[in-house]
Amino acid sequence: MKKTIGMFAHVDAGKTTLAEQLLYTTHTIQERGRVDHQSAYLDRHDIEKERGITVFADQATMHFNGSTYYLIDTPGHVDFSPEMERAIQVMDAAVVVISAVEGVEGHTETVWQLLRKHGVPTFLFINKIDRVGADVPRVLAEIRSELAEDVCWVTEEDVLQEGQMQSSLIEFIAERDEKLLELYMEEGYEASRWLDAMIAMVRKGKLFPCFSGSALQNVGVTHFMHQLDLLTETDYDPEAAFAGRAYKIRHDEQGARLTYIKATGGTLQVRDEITYVSGTETITEKVTHIRLINGGRATPVDHVHAGDLFAVTGISAAAAGVGMGALSGRTVYELVPTLKSKVQFESSIHPKDMLRCFRLLDAEDPSLSVQWDEPAQAIHIHVMGIIQLEVLERIVFERFGYRIAFGEPEILYKETITEAVVGSGHFEPLKHYAEVHLRLEPGERNSGIVFANACHPDMLPVNYQHLVAQHVGERDHHGLLTGSPVTDLKITLLKGRAHNKHTHGGDFREATYRALRQGLEKASSLLLEPYYHFKVKVDAEFIGRLMSDLTQAKASFDPPETVGDKVTVTGSAPVSTMMKYGMELASYTKGRGMISLVYGGYDRCHNEAEVIERKGYDKNADPEYSSSSIFCAKGSGYAVPWDEADRHMHV
Repeated sequence: MKKTIGMFAHVDAGKTTLAEQLLYTTHTIQERGRVDHQSAYLDRHDIEKERGITVFADQATMHFNGSTYYLIDTPGHVDFSPEMERAIQVMDAAVVVISAVEGVEGHTETVWQLLRKHGVPTFLFINKIDRVGADVPRVLAEIRSELAEDVCWVTEEDVLQEGQMQSSLIEFIAERDEKLLELYMEEGYEASRWLDAMIAMVRKGKLFPCFSGSALQNVGVTHFMHQLDLLTETDYDPEAAFAGRAYKIRHDEQGARLTYIKATGGTLQVRDEITYVSGTETITEKVTHIRLINGGRATPVDHVHAGDLFAVTGISAAAAGVGMGALSGRTVYELVPTLKSKVQFESSIHPKDMLRCFRLLDAEDPSLSVQWDEPAQAIHIHVMGIIQLEVLERIVFERFGYRIAFGEPEILYKETITEAVVGSGHFEPLKHYAEVHLRLEPGERNSGIVFANACHPDMLPVNYQHLVAQHVGERDHHGLLTGSPVTDLKITLLKGRAHNKHTHGGDFREATYRALRQGLEKASSLLLEPYYHFKVKVDAEFIGRLMSDLTQAKASFDPPETVGDKVTVTGSAPVSTMMKYGMELASYTKGRGMISLVYGGYDRCHNEAEVIERKGYDKNADPEYSSSSIFCAKGSGYAVPWDEADRHMHV
């Protein structure tokens, strides 16, 4: 049986140390590495060793009890959470590590929500029980109150492979299965039935086994591995047509593009062809090499089977999340950066050379959303936080030899509209022709851009309709207030016109952009900013200071909840006012306060006028967009302003 297991945790919970112990327990490595000694098997990059944190989702292969395990150690720092999220899609099970001292922390909740969204069977391991201040019962209660009630406590006396199960665990499972509870009341405990029920509940996400131990001292790890092995099952079919999902892109030392794939069905051999979708294009390419990755080692193989994780060369354009072969579709990621920064580099470096470097990095980490500003000859990227920028500086120097810096990160704003309008665009300079009519309607908050087609083929041939859809979705379109991307719009193609002789490539792009822009001119625009869902826990003595700070941060929050001498406040607030609050909280609570910040989508900007003034965007000077339409008369084109264009339209 082949199983992919992911390791997840808030930073410093001991996740990588537990991964090391699992590798040692399964005789994959002969000596246990340590994060603090910079010798961890899976933290092999210099950046990870020096900082003591996991930055890249690296993998190892281990064998236990007849099964092959692919173990993926994911980043625990919030700045690298998109890397973590990309790995989730290929997990057969997840292990969430929680410190017995700190308990449930901010990133723990983010991880938990993502695992639930993707339906990944999840186990918990309360680590560091040997540390001063460890309190396993308190942490277990936290887990049940803040993550899930269906968390079952599994002790070392619960040896499931031998049918040994404590009465508390027997009853916990029976209470969640009506037939099992009836059987228990009538006939009592039957080991095989309880084990089968437990396996099924774990797989369906109805039960979450929780263990405890000390990864550093190797306490409870062997027991955990045995139960994990028993409670996880996969059923991949190697006889089916090949299907897989790309989950990571890397480049080797020679610059060859490596596409990391999880095979979900069938068999893949070297020289086989794989079909996948890139943008709107369906691509078929031949696999030239297959490599099995184990830590820092890459082993060439001729073929792989369903359930395997591997890297291939020969695939040029597949992005992370794309289905391959018989598996279609693409994963939509939830964790998106809320900051952007400008790349700063020496004038002796040609901007296009630097852009090439960042295009490679963008393929590996699509959350960077690398953007090229042609008029300013500048590169902008999207980031999660300051630590990510520091790591990127190091990566660019080590891989490309360039010393760079980054400008002060800025909030990523977006724009939307408040009313439905129809926008029209006409593009007809000499020997060109295209006309497009779009209806723009406000969408649900955080719904993005949704395209619909209400145009009859008799009005506009289908191939041109597809072009309009392509141009609507091919890039972020600038709003009128700050030039920020427009979002939360339903854009419907109503009608259009082409010319048999004069319509050429690019004409419908021009007409579509002008129709969109004219519609924005007609509508009232609204500036949006990113928000955090937050949870702050402090000692009761600090609640007055906390409430004052939250009010100043323009937060909305629920009434405080008091448990013992601790007070918890949950709510939402703009990223711009809360992004640095963690340091302030740690300062005035002497490190005893806890804060969880989870991306909560976009909502109305709390200081719209101030941001618009600061941005200083001139909608009439945007080199990429115009709201005017171009018509032709007497052999030459002429521009018609947006507010006069409707009466000139041809349809």
